[in-house]
Amino acid sequence: MASELTRKTATELAAAVSGGEVSAAEVTQAHLDRIAEVDGRVKAFLHVSADNALAAARAVDDKRARGEELGPLAGVPVAVKDLFATVGMPTTCGSKILQGWVPPYESTVTARLRQADGVIIGKTNMDEFAMGSSTENSGYGPSRNPWDLAKVPGGSSGGSAAAVAAHLAALSLGTDTGGSIRQPAAVCGVVGTKPTYGGSSRYGVVAFASSLDTPGPFGRTVLDTALLHQVMSGHDPMDATSIDAPVPPVVEAARHGDVAGMRIGIVSEFAGDGYQPGVMSRFAEAVELLEALGAKVTEVSCPHFTYALPAYYLIAPSEASSNLARFDGMRYGLRSGSGSAEEVMAVTRAAGFGPEVKRRIMLGAYALSSGYYDAYYGKAQQVRTLIIRDFEAAFEQVDVLISPPTPTTAFDIGERADDPMAMYLADLCTIPSNLAGNAALSVPIGLAPENGLPVGLHVMAPPLADDRLYRVAAAVEAAYQSRWGHPLLDEAKGL
Repeated sequence: MASELTRKTATELAAAVSGGEVSAAEVTQAHLDRIAEVDGRVKAFLHVSADNALAAARAVDDKRARGEELGPLAGVPVAVKDLFATVGMPTTCGSKILQGWVPPYESTVTARLRQADGVIIGKTNMDEFAMGSSTENSGYGPSRNPWDLAKVPGGSSGGSAAAVAAHLAALSLGTDTGGSIRQPAAVCGVVGTKPTYGGSSRYGVVAFASSLDTPGPFGRTVLDTALLHQVMSGHDPMDATSIDAPVPPVVEAARHGDVAGMRIGIVSEFAGDGYQPGVMSRFAEAVELLEALGAKVTEVSCPHFTYALPAYYLIAPSEASSNLARFDGMRYGLRSGSGSAEEVMAVTRAAGFGPEVKRRIMLGAYALSSGYYDAYYGKAQQVRTLIIRDFEAAFEQVDVLISPPTPTTAFDIGERADDPMAMYLADLCTIPSNLAGNAALSVPIGLAPENGLPVGLHVMAPPLADDRLYRVAAAVEAAYQSRWGHPLLDEAKGL
């Protein structure tokens, strides 16, 4: 029974709990048992909150016993990336500088999850302060890909993607600053969405790059992902960048996926050298499938997308250098050394931050420095405007754009550790949507023939047209359902 519960979708679990077929406590315990069984190998979690999760599950069961209507995530275990502030649980951002810090307040997104009767089962591993594409930059060691434990699960939300792929949680929360939901979703064979910027609240999300950070959902199915997307979204007066507009009808779109008559554009710039043959062959199959389902597919050029990567690596580090100045050893978190405030700050930051965070702080501080601001940060923002215009021109021609989410399947742990540029290229296809703020999603489209690892399809839609993502993804998922799946962890290579 327990193993069967961890294989069910979030939609199935919520219906079973609401209908009294199973208790929320039983569902939660089954997932806790699964974590105990396999997470020693996957290392998706930094903190498992067993007591809190079981207490939350019993509260759901009590609510049902009183005859009250349950929320849309009734009793569903959800894993949360460890940069969402959570009362009663540590929030470390994968960094030693925040080791053991328990926030005194709750993020809007996790509060909404709890209000929907979801059960937060624990906090997941991540690249430190969300800076990375492999989860190897965590201050607490790397997570591993459930499809092959020698491979990375992507990043920075690698722990959240791995938790869902390994059936440790039915759903999970991540954040996407340059591809940190879509890239791990692609390499772990799950669904992951970056909502429209401002569509999900950043209140209580520890900031990396404030103009880019976007909380979003992971799920094993398109409908599950849409369900969490809907619950976590909506206007929040606590977030000055939150959009005061209705949440797009993402659940309805996920239930009625249909691409007949849709105009779909292939981004011509996302191909060529560096793209793995197996990724491109699966992408070509997906294009043929979309055409067979009645979509009109054409190539669309977005010429300034080529400059998105260098623009991003000026804008994001610049914002990070400002945001991370607050971690100084003075108010909370790690404090090292003695002497003057300046000496304590220097020792604390040297000890608490990892090499990738230090690299980006230095890049950002340089780009913002006197005499260089206009040449670097200012010029990058001009490029950002050109990318926004490319999207606007493209969406005048087509309803959605598609590409691979990332040029390759999951790579070996350690393979790119000493080559930052190779690591940064993992986000080549995803970064433009962060710079422009539009919605984007990755949905699985099978396994690469050369290594049997998951490949995704990247779908991009205009701002506040998030439902188009789910319309396309649901149609693709239904067509591919018989082709791909999610193996039990003990079937993965290397075990």
